[in-house]
Amino acid sequence: MQRKAYVPGAAALLAALVTGLTGCTSGGGDDGSAPDAKANGAPASAAPPGRYRTLLEPCGSVERNTLKNLLPGVLTLPQDQQQQVLGGTPAVTYDTDRRAACSWKGQAPDSSHQLRVDFERVVSYDPAVSDDTRAQEVFTKKQSATSVPVIPGPEATVSPTASAGASTGPGATPDLEVQAGKTGRPGGEAEESESPEDPPSSGQPSGDASPGGSAEGAGGSPSPGGSTTGLEPRVLEGLGDAAFIDDVLDRAGSTAQRRTVSVVFRTSNVIVTVVYAEQPAPAAEVPDSKELQEKAQSVARRLAELFDE
Repeated sequence: MQRKAYVPGAAALLAALVTGLTGCTSGGGDDGSAPDAKANGAPASAAPPGRYRTLLEPCGSVERNTLKNLLPGVLTLPQDQQQQVLGGTPAVTYDTDRRAACSWKGQAPDSSHQLRVDFERVVSYDPAVSDDTRAQEVFTKKQSATSVPVIPGPEATVSPTASAGASTGPGATPDLEVQAGKTGRPGGEAEESESPEDPPSSGQPSGDASPGGSAEGAGGSPSPGGSTTGLEPRVLEGLGDAAFIDDVLDRAGSTAQRRTVSVVFRTSNVIVTVVYAEQPAPAAEVPDSKELQEKAQSVARRLAELFDE
């Protein structure tokens, strides 16, 4: 019996049908557009993290001999009380790897001195924004709350995330002692706008600003004794990645005046604040701006060295 011959045309027709179906499933969208090139591309790399993953222990960050120089009243105390004062008072925080602070206070017959150091590690939760960039935004907002001029730069613009919930008024706090409230919150990127450690911005700065200048707050007065050129609130060079110093003279009571010097600097994703204040006895002379600024800067530079180790 003779077999039927195989028809090549049938095989060709089957192949054409398979090819057509494949083209329909692998083609572009309904509008005939080409597939998105990003679909097969590599994901964008995240912004680099900051240098620091933890913070210094604040109460142990200032040497005892330095504290004795900054708080002369301590030397008049009995030895056991000296050790208690020099040990400092830590601030209460939710996470000491994100926020930590310590304060000291020395009382002498003719004056009282207060010192506070505050460390804040800034973390960005936006993968497109680095920790350092976010820290610079926080630093710029702190600087904007003082009378120190802010020079706009590529990192000086505060993002909408950074500005959300920011305080509309100066972040001044008249007392440097540890507040009853906590200085940090679990979660979130930073708590800088509500922290009691922020440098005071009320009162009259000790520079050449006029009483009607931008400094806000009642009770402030210009520094007497002639020119203060070179001691006005200003940007500091050679301290961390960015730094400034603020100097405020406030009236404390009916006659005494208190001077508060704040040095704030950023190193990578950590912001360090040093606040040093002196309040003389009533009717005493005004605290010396140059001396307080030099001592506050000395503490800040030593802390910068410790963070670099």
